[in-house]
Amino acid sequence: MKLFTCMISLAFMVICHADNIDKNAVIQGYSNEASDPEGNYQFGYESSNGIQFQEAGNPAGVRGSVNYVSPDGEHIALTYTADEEGYHPIGDHLPTPPPVPAYVLRALDYIRSHPPPQLKDAAQQQK
Repeated sequence: MKLFTCMISLAFMVICHADNIDKNAVIQGYSNEASDPEGNYQFGYESSNGIQFQEAGNPAGVRGSVNYVSPDGEHIALTYTADEEGYHPIGDHLPTPPPVPAYVLRALDYIRSHPPPQLKDAAQQQK
C-alpha cells in the first residue's frame, strides 16, 4: 500500500510539472504572407520557449521546418516537404531503417534475372 501511495504521488508530481513547462510561453515573432492568386503562401513564428516554425507552399507542394528543444534537452531540427508523393520529413532524431543485407540484394537480382515460367509467358504475351 505504501508503494502504491508513493507511485501515485510521484505520478501526480510529474503531471503537475509537465503541465507548467511552457505555460508562460509567448509568441515573439510572427510573419504571414497571405496567399496570392496562384496559391503561394508563407508564414512563420518564434516563441519565447525556443520553438521556431516556418512554412511556405503552393498548390503543388509545401516545404517547412521546425526547431525546438525537447523536454529531455535534445535539440530537434526537422525539415519537411509535402507534395503529391506524400510527406517527407528529414531530421537527425528520426529513426532510419537498417541497410538491406547483401544476401537479400543478391536474391532479388537472381529473381529478376530468372523469372518463373508464368511471368515469362505473361511478359511475352504483352509484347
